[in-house]
Amino acid sequence: MLCQYCKKQSATIHLTEIQNGHREETHLCEGCAEHQGLSVKSQIPLNELLSTLLSAQGQAKSGPKDEDSTGGGTACPSCGMTLKEFGKKSLLGCPADYDLFREPLEPLIEKSQAGHNRHCGKVPSRTPAPAKYQIELAQLHKDLDAAVRAEDYESAAALRDRIKQLQAPGLSAGA
Repeated sequence: MLCQYCKKQSATIHLTEIQNGHREETHLCEGCAEHQGLSVKSQIPLNELLSTLLSAQGQAKSGPKDEDSTGGGTACPSCGMTLKEFGKKSLLGCPADYDLFREPLEPLIEKSQAGHNRHCGKVPSRTPAPAKYQIELAQLHKDLDAAVRAEDYESAAALRDRIKQLQAPGLSAGA
């Protein structure tokens, strides 16, 4: 399929937007996507990355494996999934697996998500500046509350300062 913009290159970026129940698809080459302000990043699907990291972590350990301590022999009571199966399939069986295998999965998830262990979503690049400002401010307030609850006062102070900086007159996107 050719790029809808330049009609020369092969389309490798496929966007689907749904507004008011109307679906609109756009097919662009990488060059035209970048020209239109869409960031193009090569990403590995999370399940593939976790599987690769999990198998590498298992190979790096020396000595005999104690499957029960890593969750490899423990089966989920809901779906029967084991950590060993996850390493082969790259998919967990059900939401309960995240709790059951939390200890071995958490470092892998943090490593694959640049130090984060929860997904907050992404803000589309076309989002108006005032909306981006409100989203960032709301996230900072949530992070500040979490830091105070965890008694991480150093992080809380840095978050407080960032919030004040954003709310300073003339700096807010809403002003």
